Amino acid sequence: MSVITIERKILEKNDEIARSNRALLEKLGVFALNLVSSPGSGKTSLLERTLEQLRGRLRMAVIEGDVHTDLDAQRVARYGVPVVQIVTHGGCHLEAKLVQDALSRLPIEKTQALFIENVGNLICPANYDLGEAMKVVVISTTEGEDKPLKYPAMFRNAHALVINKADLLPYLSLRIEDLRRNALQVNPGLVGFETSCVTGSGIEEWCEWLYEQASTKPSRSGSA
Repeated sequence: MSVITIERKILEKNDEIARSNRALLEKLGVFALNLVSSPGSGKTSLLERTLEQLRGRLRMAVIEGDVHTDLDAQRVARYGVPVVQIVTHGGCHLEAKLVQDALSRLPIEKTQALFIENVGNLICPANYDLGEAMKVVVISTTEGEDKPLKYPAMFRNAHALVINKADLLPYLSLRIEDLRRNALQVNPGLVGFETSCVTGSGIEEWCEWLYEQASTKPSRSGSA
């Protein structure tokens, strides 16, 4: 019982800080996305493509979460956006306090879209609100059709689903319609995209949706 009590207190404190983060972001008109996935889904590559596509149209910033190294932050920084790397030193997810600290190191008042790339994990990040407007779950075609059924909490808590590495479909036995059906069985409200960071297919549709979401947020700092 003590373990359950401690976990509940940790989540309650996290949710309190998440509410504070959300209030700040909403006050400033910042659209914040929490990108979640298993390791190797192509989350960072998708983020790179997104930054490239939306450069000059939105003022963007990035919070990178990883267990070790700042390699992803180095990749993202090449696109000329402010980026803060959070290294969890073995932790399997980001928490609201880590994001709160990262926000203080970003020009958040000049930001329209904030991308939080969470640690690669389909379990722990599902339970931790960071103060984002939406969770977006990224799954690659190499992971199989059953991921939504095996990790329902993550898909249930997400607003959008990106099926990445679509260029590999000719070489896989995966039936993408089964993957979509399983995801919608868990969460009928999921907005879906199919992308390839290699060929660029689906990237424009994904980015236009993002742009529409972010541009509907009133920005205190004016237009891009």
